[in-house]
Amino acid sequence: MANEKKLFIKTYGCQMNVYDSERMVEAMGGAGYTTTDTPDDADMILLNTCHIREKAAEKVYSELGRFKGLKAEKPDLKIGVAGCVAQAEGEEIMRRQPIVDLVVGPQAYHRLPEMEAKTQQGAKALDTDFPEEDKFEKLKGRPKAKRGPAAFLTVQEGCDKFCAFCVVPYTRGAEVSRPVERILTEARDLVERGVREITLLGQNVNAYHGLSGGGDSWSLAKLIWELDKVDGLERIRFTTSHPNDMMDDLIEAHGTCKKLMPYLHLPVQSGSNKILKRMNRSHDRDSYLKLVERIREARPDILLSGDFIVGFPEETEQDFQDTMDLIEEVKYGQAFSFKYSPRPGTPAAERAVIDDATASERLYRLQALITQQQREIQDSMVGREVSVLLEKNGRLEGQMVGKSEYLHSVHLTAEDAQIGDLVRVKIVKSRTNSLAGELV
Repeated sequence: MANEKKLFIKTYGCQMNVYDSERMVEAMGGAGYTTTDTPDDADMILLNTCHIREKAAEKVYSELGRFKGLKAEKPDLKIGVAGCVAQAEGEEIMRRQPIVDLVVGPQAYHRLPEMEAKTQQGAKALDTDFPEEDKFEKLKGRPKAKRGPAAFLTVQEGCDKFCAFCVVPYTRGAEVSRPVERILTEARDLVERGVREITLLGQNVNAYHGLSGGGDSWSLAKLIWELDKVDGLERIRFTTSHPNDMMDDLIEAHGTCKKLMPYLHLPVQSGSNKILKRMNRSHDRDSYLKLVERIREARPDILLSGDFIVGFPEETEQDFQDTMDLIEEVKYGQAFSFKYSPRPGTPAAERAVIDDATASERLYRLQALITQQQREIQDSMVGREVSVLLEKNGRLEGQMVGKSEYLHSVHLTAEDAQIGDLVRVKIVKSRTNSLAGELV
């Protein structure tokens, strides 16, 4: 098509941003855009940003700086910033980087086509509102192209927890759950296009309370059981969870729903009651450990992952040791860990930070322990049979790579298999961040 335009989109941050980027592509598809893998070919560049980590905004400005020369060569090139940095920085982005044509927040990206049309008239476009309309409904339907075997599906957005370190309530807004029927329709559409595994996404996904057509409020567990009935959908996962929203029916589902995979990301952040209180986490060490015990009673083989922040203001060596002791007790299959970084506008940002060298040393010790636990769990998989969903071809001829039910990456030789196949595999070797297996 002669009038076809190219969109280059770069995604930062979490799985929800990956999902959002997919929907932005769909929205811009309705405006005549197709995607390109390089900014050099693009008629529009879109950065979908994350504001969780320190200096997130500065990284975006640095990335934009790289596009100045390209903009000079192609004056008609449109450059946009989306996502959480866009929400937080707003007009400041346009002030600091005049090459930016549009800025759109994570709740308004369904308006991208009309914003792009505005920029084509030579105007700047800024939209960081929290609109009343449902952005998912306003977006055009997913194109019916074939999909990979695993996909994300956002069911809940926003957060009402207001942890002292976190910007999500300010950039994503209050907790909102999508209606049941819209989720089920999207899930069935994904399955029709080749998807066999769906990961349900939300900032606090287990706080899901979506309305059905009859006006009933559904829990995440009830939604999972309804998805369990979808023919062709073989696996269900969800992330990210808050310990306070891990309800009885969801714990029970882990033990009884065969399609719900034995993997759970359950962030705790710290093992110190003092620090948890200062973080405004609204749970304590003992309640978290009791919750883990109940989950493992329901599903003994479940693999747990977590999030940890070290060096939070006022964290003492004893507070840190409490965290290490909790990790020793829980035994995580994997975890995400970070040094605390102040986020402007959050309560903790006003508190004195601890010495960076101390925080770095603690992070090193914590990550060493997590790595040890991860390796021990991977080593324990050798000799076991697992179910692997094949997702891509490996580097070697005949080699394929997929995910086990425990979310381990598994490499195997499967010359007659195809991407999307669900195969039984015996694990024969544990590697640094993956497993090697043989077809059973």
